Amino acid sequence: MMDTHDTNLPEKVEELEEEKKTAEVSEPIVADVPVEEEETAQEEKPVEAVHKLSKEEILAKLKEASSEVDNVGKQEIDSLKQAFYKLHNAEQEAAKKLFIENGGVEEEFVPVNDTVEEEFKNIMSVIKEKRGALSSEQEQLKELNLQIKFSIIEELKELVESPDDANKSYSEFKKLQQQWNEIKLVPQAKVNELWKNYQLYVEKFYDLLKLNNEFREYDFRKNMEIKTRLCEAAEKLANEPDVVSAFHQLQKLHQEFRDTGPVAKELRDEVWNRFKAASTVVNRRHQQHFEALKEVEQHNLDQKTVICEIIEAIDYNELTNFASWDNKTQEIIALQNKWKTIGFAPQKMNVKIFERFRKACDEFFRKKGEFFKSLKEGMNANLDKKRVLCERAEALKDSTDWKTTADELTKLQKEWKTIGPVAKKYSDVIWKRFISACDYFFEQKNKATSSQRSVEVENLNKKKEIIEKLSAIGEDVDTNKATQLVRELMKEWNNIGHVPFKEKDRLYKQYHGQIDKLFDHFNISANNKKLSNFKSNISSIQEDSPQALYREREKLTRTLESMKNELQTYNNNLGFLTTSSKKGSNLLTELNRKVEKLKDDIEITKQKIKVIDDSIRSAE
Repeated sequence: MMDTHDTNLPEKVEELEEEKKTAEVSEPIVADVPVEEEETAQEEKPVEAVHKLSKEEILAKLKEASSEVDNVGKQEIDSLKQAFYKLHNAEQEAAKKLFIENGGVEEEFVPVNDTVEEEFKNIMSVIKEKRGALSSEQEQLKELNLQIKFSIIEELKELVESPDDANKSYSEFKKLQQQWNEIKLVPQAKVNELWKNYQLYVEKFYDLLKLNNEFREYDFRKNMEIKTRLCEAAEKLANEPDVVSAFHQLQKLHQEFRDTGPVAKELRDEVWNRFKAASTVVNRRHQQHFEALKEVEQHNLDQKTVICEIIEAIDYNELTNFASWDNKTQEIIALQNKWKTIGFAPQKMNVKIFERFRKACDEFFRKKGEFFKSLKEGMNANLDKKRVLCERAEALKDSTDWKTTADELTKLQKEWKTIGPVAKKYSDVIWKRFISACDYFFEQKNKATSSQRSVEVENLNKKKEIIEKLSAIGEDVDTNKATQLVRELMKEWNNIGHVPFKEKDRLYKQYHGQIDKLFDHFNISANNKKLSNFKSNISSIQEDSPQALYREREKLTRTLESMKNELQTYNNNLGFLTTSSKKGSNLLTELNRKVEKLKDDIEITKQKIKVIDDSIRSAE
């Protein structure tokens, strides 16, 4: 740029045309973020990941920001605020969960006063006030700058319309140009209007000048040096790691390029195209950067939406016991942990998706609380019912009306089975009270009813014959045939009544010893054979239709659940046949045998499910 103290006269009308061209074609570079609105553009700078900070660290950053509000973008403040409340809400949720787990009712939960949150609110209030004041100051400054630029235009107008020699007014003209360039921020709505009026009177002034070639070449050369330096600076921005910082640096270079005077006509297109090409690279990187951020945020939103849909799709009608609720709770906790690993969603959806997620989780834990509350109430009611049965059994235990009382106690035992569970701390106590009364009566009854000895001797002989038949089954017999024969003999054994008490233990020992021997040989090998055949069938199923594997697995899963329920029923029935009951001791061993067999079936079913899972994984 020329020295304003030089007495030589600058530039011709063609210089003005070059300046007009520079102003017009350079506008698209800053179309998205005008130079006068630089503060707004700065707010687009992505904030460092703050989700790793603690509440105290966030507070410290906000304190620092409050002391230099003019250097901190709105997005950074919002990100810190969002991160703080994410941690704060997580703490409140954890406290509420602990309160409920300790027996509290969700509706009665009162969050603990958080002093850190109070300090956070105070700092945010200070920041808001300072930002408001800063915004107001900037608006006032823009209005003041607007008036100053209007006055410069008026002075230019006076120079153009002055009767004095234009050459004598040139120094004053350059001062006005310099003053114009030093003023930056004006209201955005007035930028184009100001520039057009300014260029109009600059052009008129240049029309009045009579420039010599020597001075014009000197001014062109100086301007070319400046614009070349600006091109080099713009080209270096292509390697700037921070693309947002590069973008804002480019805006400053662009403003300087506009404010620099013209160059020689034959070099104008060349220098402008060089600067424009460098600007295009920076602008493209800036655009791609924010497009990539938007893609990541959209992906995060998609993941969070899926998590919400999974929780919202829970069928609460299927959650009917403690185990099902516990399993589903672990799933929810896993989803919550997954949520924490996912970054922010788009700003306009981030709060909404979190509120949706929190609502779904709250609904789950609310229903869980209701279930356990009703379960507790049901257990208390069951305890009251069982206490009534205990009282009735205790009132009958000394009766000598053997037939009627035995029938009545049998009815009480059946009624006991229909009553649901009670709290664990009462379960053993209430059961021992009930069964003790029943056992006492039947022991007294057995002592008084020895007339059945002849029938018991006959039963003894029948059961000895069954033991002999079991012993006759050799290890070389076909597995399927042996298994069928054993089961038929076991069924026949169960249909035979009691034997003499003194022979009972010895006989049962012989019987179950033989049963164990046969099951050890046939049942295990049968299971292995079943599993081998199943693996062959699975291979055929997988070749025909991969989807059939999933259907077969669902079928086995339902069978497994059914057997587990049956096992639970057997375990419950075992409670009525303790060793303290002489009347029920004969059935106790047999019932245990059924339980062990059912456990074997459960195990083989689990192995079949594992075979399917391995096949599915290998197919993937």
